[in-house]
Amino acid sequence: MTKKAILAVSFGTTFPKTREKTIGATERALKKAFPAYDVFRAFTSRIVRARVAKNEGQVFDDPATALDRLSNQGYGEVIVQSFYIIPGIEYGQLKQVVNTYQSKFKKLKLSQPLLDTFDDFQMLTYFMEKQSASLPAGEAILWMGHGTAHSSFTTYACLDHMLAGTKSYVGAVESYPDITDELTRLKHAQIKKVYLQPLMMVAGNHAHNDMASDNPHSWKSIVDANNIDAQPRLKGLGEYPEIQQLFIEKLSKLI
Repeated sequence: MTKKAILAVSFGTTFPKTREKTIGATERALKKAFPAYDVFRAFTSRIVRARVAKNEGQVFDDPATALDRLSNQGYGEVIVQSFYIIPGIEYGQLKQVVNTYQSKFKKLKLSQPLLDTFDDFQMLTYFMEKQSASLPAGEAILWMGHGTAHSSFTTYACLDHMLAGTKSYVGAVESYPDITDELTRLKHAQIKKVYLQPLMMVAGNHAHNDMASDNPHSWKSIVDANNIDAQPRLKGLGEYPEIQQLFIEKLSKLI
């Protein structure tokens, strides 16, 4: 019988609690949905892997090392499950790694990131709208995306546009639309209180420092300075069963 594995790949995080609430929870959901497959983990960030090894004594593989290990352990079928939100630079690099290892397995496939097709966008915006639907007038959720220099930076603006007329807004830390753009929209909608949430798999460094901290350049500080009450919520997308299910559905199509 062919040994089968799912390799769950993400950027990773140095925050242990959110790691298990998001990445770990999604991995457990995959294992439950696909019991015939062993589930393994890989992080693409060298810095994250180094810091986790130093501070926690845990060693996580990069994708290439993980695929070498799986090949040596006799796995014939491997599905690489990307936990990325957009098909950006990191996803492109992962795709290159997977392509170089095709000859080592009978079957090696890579799933798409969370947002790939129009249906993906529709399902995610439905989820986001649902999170803010019960908020009273004058309150909203501002989702913080990572942003990218890749052409897929348009993902965030597309989500923001698709959510027009709802109580959910989308900005990005490192690209468009930024916090200034979203402040203009929040003020126009006469929002007095906004909940800040990461539009990222984990509530890691960006969520803690760029979103929720008292640093004068954080989104919380900037929003507060514009007379809007900012309430950070440190909950990564991976904590939500609905998001875990979206990854499961992507994996189902490959399997």
